Amino acid sequence: MEPRDAVAREAARLIYRGVAEEYKHAKEMAARSLGLNAMPSNHEVAEELDLLADREEGVERREHLVRLRREALDLMKDLDGYGPVLTGSVWRGTARRGSDVDINVYSDEPKKVEEALHNEGYEVNSIEEVVVNRAGRTIRAWHISVALGDGVHAEVVVRSEMERGEVERCEIYGDLKRGLKTAELEKLMRSDPLRKFVPKRRQR
Repeated sequence: MEPRDAVAREAARLIYRGVAEEYKHAKEMAARSLGLNAMPSNHEVAEELDLLADREEGVERREHLVRLRREALDLMKDLDGYGPVLTGSVWRGTARRGSDVDINVYSDEPKKVEEALHNEGYEVNSIEEVVVNRAGRTIRAWHISVALGDGVHAEVVVRSEMERGEVERCEIYGDLKRGLKTAELEKLMRSDPLRKFVPKRRQR
């Protein structure tokens, strides 16, 4: 096995087992533990992580993905007035055991989103303001943690109305994180509920 491939596989194992959360940290740990001077891309690690999750979880993983996408669709319909977009591993189709549902919504009044969740009967665990710097500007968002039952959680990220329609570049796959809107997810659930949205890796 090539050193780069060995590091990618070990980094994936560290992430899957919960030893590391960030890809950069996992790769550094893997290279150190293997005594190799090689650094794979995040995309390579993500591919190994996907294969590992398939081996470990089998059919259960596919059933879990369908369930998470159904849960996401229900939640998005309940937040339809806020332009919900499904993102993260549930959009990608790479969700595994322990994955959360990630949904972006758009409003300048995060408290109203929280109220809407309460009114629809959801259990809100927490709401937290997160501030990041992106392309030289300060971006504020509110992260609302929602319990969906049976240990499944959703993170509803309330972004400013000014950000509606903006698309970020993914740090893992390098493509644009377009996600799925409500109607798109509804169509997917009828036609191909296990579809993955992962770009092919460029040959190194």
